[in-house]
Amino acid sequence: MSAASTVEPRTEERALAPIAWRWPVMYAVFTVVALLVFLRVRDGATTYRVARAGDFLEIPDLILPSLATNVVLVLVMAAATAAATLAAVRRAPIGWWVPAAFGIAFVLAFLTWVGAGRSTVIPLTTLLAGALALSVPLVFGALSGVVCERSGIINIAIEGQLLSGAFLAAVVGSLTASAYLGMMAAPVAGALVGVLLAFFAVRYWVDQIIVGVVLNVLVLGLTGFLFSTVLTENAELLNTRQSMPDLPIPLLASIPVLGPVLFRQSLLVYLMYAVVIVLQIFLFRSRWGLRTRAVGEHPKAADTVGIKVGRTRVVNTILGGAIAGLGGAFFTVGSGLAFGTDMSAGQGYIALAAMILGRWNPKGAVAAALLFGFSKSLVNMLSGIGAGISSDLLLMLPYAVTILAVAGFVGRVRPPAAENQPYIK
Repeated sequence: MSAASTVEPRTEERALAPIAWRWPVMYAVFTVVALLVFLRVRDGATTYRVARAGDFLEIPDLILPSLATNVVLVLVMAAATAAATLAAVRRAPIGWWVPAAFGIAFVLAFLTWVGAGRSTVIPLTTLLAGALALSVPLVFGALSGVVCERSGIINIAIEGQLLSGAFLAAVVGSLTASAYLGMMAAPVAGALVGVLLAFFAVRYWVDQIIVGVVLNVLVLGLTGFLFSTVLTENAELLNTRQSMPDLPIPLLASIPVLGPVLFRQSLLVYLMYAVVIVLQIFLFRSRWGLRTRAVGEHPKAADTVGIKVGRTRVVNTILGGAIAGLGGAFFTVGSGLAFGTDMSAGQGYIALAAMILGRWNPKGAVAAALLFGFSKSLVNMLSGIGAGISSDLLLMLPYAVTILAVAGFVGRVRPPAAENQPYIK
């Protein structure tokens, strides 16, 4: 008998991955909440305003029957839950349209419930435009974290970089009577904080988290001291309001609803668009991006092929600081406000949460920052229309969204392997 005939055929069974029930369960919980709460609406209708005064195309207000509208929206949420469950059972990825449809339906159901039977109008376009504007510092801060952490440096100092950028933008803008020059000065302040972070983290191997927290406290104390002394005593010279005007893009700004939201913004917002696109392309489609990711994942291997690990980390940390500093300009010249103590108000830490939720990817970080910005804009809108919801609940909403997003939505994520690890040859 030949040796080949003695070998029994072997069959290989591929082990199936466990079913991930996180998303279906989460969708089901929110669907039940919507079913129990949002279908108990007042008699009447909800009015949505989708146009603003001066728009090229005047769209009349949408008056929708509250109960029927929410019934349809809850059915959409149930369908999205079923789609997520089916995808989980099949162990297939959930398409982007499922969370998008579910999120839009849930928010619209909530707004319909709030406005049911009221004489107030839900300003939908204003709500979206406010969400984008409030997301600007979060987007810049999250992108700063992506650039730094992809090279192995944890940038806890985003809060201080935002605040220093706001401070220098206000001072330079006041001295030159130009909001644009103030905006150009903001990245310099953020880069200086980045220099300090790189100096201690790369040169002396100090724990990056500790250095970042210390820098945040340092910037907060320094700007607070200068505000209470120099700026307060010379407010007319050093701390006046300088505003950046809106620059509507012809034709695009005339698109109903989305036109005023996306294309009737200031130069700072357009720069945000450009930075997002450039970073997304360069981080994954360029030599610089490949080297940055190599240093953040395996610095020893990067060093063996000739990549300067220390220099790459220093350059990326300074670049990340400049990006965050540019976002800080939103608080002063970007919003037409003078500088005030602790203007950033913890936005740097929310930007870090957006970066984690976005899985260290520029477009993911932008989507997460927009989510947080929308929650803040929603709070402002609900306060403005007198929704009858407790003010304490409204104030905690953006932070509750942050906790839920990081703890539940993001799931298990893997940061760059070499972050917060000093490279020693």
